[in-house]
Amino acid sequence: MPPLPLQSAEVLDPIVTLRGVSKRFRSGTTALEAIDLEISRGEFVSLLGPSGCGKSTLLRIIAGLSEPSAGARNLSLALDRGGRIPAGRIGFVFQDPTLMPWSTVLDNVLLPFRIARRTGSAERERVVAEISAVGLAGFERAYPRQLSGGMRMRVSIARALVTDPDLLLLDEPFAALDEITRMALNDDLLRLWEGRRPTVVFVTHSVFESVYLSSRIAVMTSRPGRIAADLPVELPRPRERALRSSPHYAAVCATISRRLAAAMGDEGPQ
Repeated sequence: MPPLPLQSAEVLDPIVTLRGVSKRFRSGTTALEAIDLEISRGEFVSLLGPSGCGKSTLLRIIAGLSEPSAGARNLSLALDRGGRIPAGRIGFVFQDPTLMPWSTVLDNVLLPFRIARRTGSAERERVVAEISAVGLAGFERAYPRQLSGGMRMRVSIARALVTDPDLLLLDEPFAALDEITRMALNDDLLRLWEGRRPTVVFVTHSVFESVYLSSRIAVMTSRPGRIAADLPVELPRPRERALRSSPHYAAVCATISRRLAAAMGDEGPQ
């Protein structure tokens, strides 16, 4: 089967808009250069690129955890009376689960509500439901040290989702996990996204993971990171594991791999 043609997707109703975003650190390193990107409400977009290309830096700028050196970032989210984005509208999952080791699973997932000073029965019920949604029912009283790496990441995802965010940002959350656990969490993340449809921005350096998960892939160049290609992933949903062994999936992965190689300046054999 010949490679599938991929063209830039039309973006409607953007929730994330980046215009000319660049990032230069005090050390003199330019991490990002002239990033233009729009992400529509309800999309699942992966930022795909080699290690060190600025993917995580870009995700932090989207989250408001870092300011661009140039350009503009705009999020189309409802603001509070002070003109700020309310706590809980953005969920962030880091590469490390960043759990509090002295707290139980329930208390770790409750953290966003504690910060907002809302820990009533409704919030606790929501926490228990979220723990169950990520497959950890019965582990509410367990501590992080008693959990596997995959289970700790499930706790981190539950904590990010418990406030029902409009925008969910994930920074290579499965990179340190074994392949079997990674595939299971890919499936669980898709199930949660399909049921709720937050806007997702997912950082990865895995072509196969990005194709399996995403509705669009933004391919980034080596540092300084730029958007080299913005490609739709035209695969059927819901995605199921059998898709991974299909010719259609293999063709899309091959196309994305070539675009990534070109972005890195390594065209490879034709």
